[in-house]
Amino acid sequence: MELKTIQSSIYEIRGQKVMLDFDLAEMYQVETRVLKQAVKRNLDQFPEDFMFQLSKQEWQEVITNCDNLLPATAKFSPATPLAFTEQGVAMLSGVLKSKKAKQVNIAIMRAFVFLRQYALSHKDLTDKLKQLESKYDQQFKDVYDAINFLLNKDQQMTQQQSRKQIGFKKNP
Repeated sequence: MELKTIQSSIYEIRGQKVMLDFDLAEMYQVETRVLKQAVKRNLDQFPEDFMFQLSKQEWQEVITNCDNLLPATAKFSPATPLAFTEQGVAMLSGVLKSKKAKQVNIAIMRAFVFLRQYALSHKDLTDKLKQLESKYDQQFKDVYDAINFLLNKDQQMTQQQSRKQIGFKKNP
């Protein structure tokens, strides 16, 4: 299974990286209803931090934000999908028990690890950019203040020149 394919099936919902039941069923090469039945038979293995059902609003947001889901949404049942966290996906291999499920799980775990490593390196890059911004923001502020001072000084001189003089004019 290709890493890119798996990554495109990982969504962020409720602040967690999750995979939806229909994507997992397709990867495991089983029907979504078969996957859901296996989960329902083993609900004790899927606490809320492993799996949760999307609300209608969350599902609508996912559809709205993910262009690749728009044409596919017609094939889904009226029930909202189940979302599996990384731990929930790991638990699925034990519930489905097929050789394919185990192979797919290995690929999915690698994808989650890759995303976690990418997020950590991305955080480092973000932190470095913030450091640079804070360092150079003061320099840009100083330049901006200097330009404003010069512009205001020019305005003040123009205003002084356009004033009507009061008093006696000196005759040469």
